[in-house]
Amino acid sequence: MKDIIVDDLQNTVEEYLIRHKSILDILTKIQESSARVNRAVAKSVTECGCLKINAQKQEIPEDAMIEDAHKYIKTHVDGQLCDNCREVLETEIGNNIFYIIALCNTLGLNFYDILLKKDKELNTLGVFNML
Repeated sequence: MKDIIVDDLQNTVEEYLIRHKSILDILTKIQESSARVNRAVAKSVTECGCLKINAQKQEIPEDAMIEDAHKYIKTHVDGQLCDNCREVLETEIGNNIFYIIALCNTLGLNFYDILLKKDKELNTLGVFNML
């Protein structure tokens, strides 16, 4: 069922992307939409205040196993998104996904296949995937 939803979304993006069909437009729209996601997160901290950022150096004990590193690594985020900030971020992330899928369409890539490949890679390599 999930593959049908993702494939349907990819087909819908193909159908409705008209104005920014050029690869150059798509690439710059991905960059712009990513910046809007970043800005929405920043606004949730600086304007709304529903989130707070408490960043400091990540401390992992020297004797910690790599499999346990996630126990020590922090997100530096305190609080929870309010309904308004959540709605804004969902919209901005959705726009970003739209343009990522548009890029896939332009280059003949299947978004669902990319998701499956990444999932398989993560499950195969586990914690060593992102080192």
